[in-house]
Amino acid sequence: MNAPRTLAAVACLIALFLSGCATDIMTDRDRAMMAGRYGELEKASIAEVPDVTKAKTNKLTMLCMSYSKLKRYDKLGPCLDQLEKNVAAGDTNMTDIEAMEKKSPLMMGLAKMGSAMAGVPLEQDVTPFLWEIRAETYMDLGDYARAVEYGRKLYGHIPTQWNQERYARIHATGVLGLALTFSGDKAGGLARAKELEDVGTAYPYVLLKTDKQVLLSRIYVALGDYQRAYEIIQEDDNSFFRAFADAVSGGATLEGGSLFAFQQIQRRFMRHKTELETGRIEEARAGYDWMLEQPATRENGDFYWIVLYDRGRIAERLGKRNEAIDFYFRAIEVIERQRASLNTEASKIGFIGNKQAVYQDAVRALIAEHRDAEAFEYVERAKARALVDMLAAKKDFTVAGADPQKVNALLAMADTADMEARALDGSEKTARTRNVAVQAHSELAQQAPELASLVSVTAVGLPEIQRHLQPAESLVEYYYGAGGDRLYAFVVSSAGMRVQTLSAAGLGAEIQAFRQAIDQPASDAWREPAQRLYARLVGPVEPLLGPGRITVVAHGALHYLPFNALHDGKQFVIQRHELRMLPAASVLKFLKSGGAQRPGMVLAFGNPDLGNPRYDLSFAQAEAQAIANSMPKSRALTRKAANKTAFRQYAPGFRFVHIASHGQFDAAAPLNSALLLAPDGQDDGRLTVGELYSMHLDADLVTLSACETGLGSIESGDDVVGLTRGFLYAGASSIVASLWQVDDRATGQLMTAFYKELRNGADKAEALRRAQLETLRGNPHPFFWAAFQLTGA
Repeated sequence: MNAPRTLAAVACLIALFLSGCATDIMTDRDRAMMAGRYGELEKASIAEVPDVTKAKTNKLTMLCMSYSKLKRYDKLGPCLDQLEKNVAAGDTNMTDIEAMEKKSPLMMGLAKMGSAMAGVPLEQDVTPFLWEIRAETYMDLGDYARAVEYGRKLYGHIPTQWNQERYARIHATGVLGLALTFSGDKAGGLARAKELEDVGTAYPYVLLKTDKQVLLSRIYVALGDYQRAYEIIQEDDNSFFRAFADAVSGGATLEGGSLFAFQQIQRRFMRHKTELETGRIEEARAGYDWMLEQPATRENGDFYWIVLYDRGRIAERLGKRNEAIDFYFRAIEVIERQRASLNTEASKIGFIGNKQAVYQDAVRALIAEHRDAEAFEYVERAKARALVDMLAAKKDFTVAGADPQKVNALLAMADTADMEARALDGSEKTARTRNVAVQAHSELAQQAPELASLVSVTAVGLPEIQRHLQPAESLVEYYYGAGGDRLYAFVVSSAGMRVQTLSAAGLGAEIQAFRQAIDQPASDAWREPAQRLYARLVGPVEPLLGPGRITVVAHGALHYLPFNALHDGKQFVIQRHELRMLPAASVLKFLKSGGAQRPGMVLAFGNPDLGNPRYDLSFAQAEAQAIANSMPKSRALTRKAANKTAFRQYAPGFRFVHIASHGQFDAAAPLNSALLLAPDGQDDGRLTVGELYSMHLDADLVTLSACETGLGSIESGDDVVGLTRGFLYAGASSIVASLWQVDDRATGQLMTAFYKELRNGADKAEALRRAQLETLRGNPHPFFWAAFQLTGA
């Protein structure tokens, strides 16, 4: 490169930028992007891109960027797909020279002259941007294998032009390192971090130092090496180049702050985060307080709630627990502000945080301050938030008893307003937008209260829960505390509430061991873990329980535990108590009574033809036929007739729906879990959990009697909650389901006894208990009777 020409070009560009004229060539879209106001960027880009499929790359890139920053994954996917099509067709330039030239022909002429003198084209290849956004998106979604795939593509597509190479190398190496670390390949992540440390940021790359520091810090934080992250982020920047960067990006002339200011907010956050995690509490406190004063912090949805949460953690370390609780409450308010704060099932983290941890710390602090009723409320809010996150990507809900068109319009209005408020926090326009969101959510709660509970967190206080309990009934709600080393047991009755703190150390492994012991029907290996788990979970609360039914609200690994099979050394829990399960205590207010009259009694699906003899369940077929024959106005559908088309057509007309088939369960993607019915010409036969929320079933009881409708491993419990909550939302009053692969002969006998008790007038919980006790008397091993549990009314 010719040195005099290059220096002259650089001098020309510096004079242009420092004169404040550079912003003259910026469109409103560019100014919004430079200032980090992504809601405005989205609106401006949409105005320029009325049809994504026909947009040129230089227009489409900014729209994709806005969707990425706002985590609008439903729109980001199609946007990036079109961008890939454009690249494949040869349209690779992401610089909108035409728009800048239209904005200011003179300034753009000078820019072109400087570009020509420096030998650097103004056009930029969009491909690295495309792979980077893909990789970051998959990290947000928790799909780390795909994130690594696109991180490697980005790493292999670093441009060679001197003005683009260094930026691309820093981002490619950093993004790949982060994806590798999140995927569990810590050695690979560390190798990329070491490589990134060797990438130079001396002149003329000084402005890239912040990007490098933030990426390195994120990798080291993900690796758990907070000390190294702290050391990296402490390196100072040259003040001259800070001023230069402000001038380049418009400085004070850009509403909301410059690009460099937003980069510095990121850098300051990482600095104070590492101070906190390395025990530099006073420095962290001062830094977080400074950040909370900055409008840019509130405008950055990636870490505003984390700043509030960490500030609460700092307050606790300084001995100010009530102050900490206030910060936790504020963080939770931000988290709960909109449904779309997380627009996916799998991604339950922000920048470097777990939103459920905020609830856990709030609950722990409230209990320590003897504010037990508030702690119980926040436990319920935590479980509600987890369900909202699970369903966040779902748009099509069935709404019973309301105008579906109006309800869907309200839901769309709330989602749109939530997104705009998230992007424009702190402005007068934001306040108006947030009011629209609040009004839409409020009207949605009036029109369809149960749907409202699925798309936003609706707090249900202790008094309302108590009103739904019978006089002698006890509700025991378990909740894992922060760090997973403690478990809270809230015992609620109509008269009051008590909370016990239990040890959770090794609890998941004990439950897994118990399940494995139960799976040995010829052995007594189940006895010791059954007694040990009783002593851990039931014994401490037994004195607080009333004489009536026990309603259990599980959490985490406890969703996979058969409470009825726990043993005190003399007898099983089921021999002393009638049990039912609930996914959350707040579900009590939505349970149906099951009193509506239906034309049919039992619709039984048994042994669907899944196209492979390995999956045939001969006793399930006999079970379905026997149950249908035992009650009037009943019908059995087996083999090819037991398909999803028949389920949709006939199930709403029966009081009891019985399904004896296999199931597939996925805790990582619970809405994709499915009951397997026979495929037909219209459908593959998979009745997914996600589809349940779009169905109107209105059954008094749904029974899932099958070899694999339960679960074989200990996970988060989201698969259990998704399934039972889905059937309850579809209109079922109660669900009876199994927790593990059950002997189908024993299942047939138990189910026959269960329906006999129902026919004789027993309520569902008592009917199941009697059937299980009858089976127990013939074979006391829990494998044969303990898998089934009742959820709901």
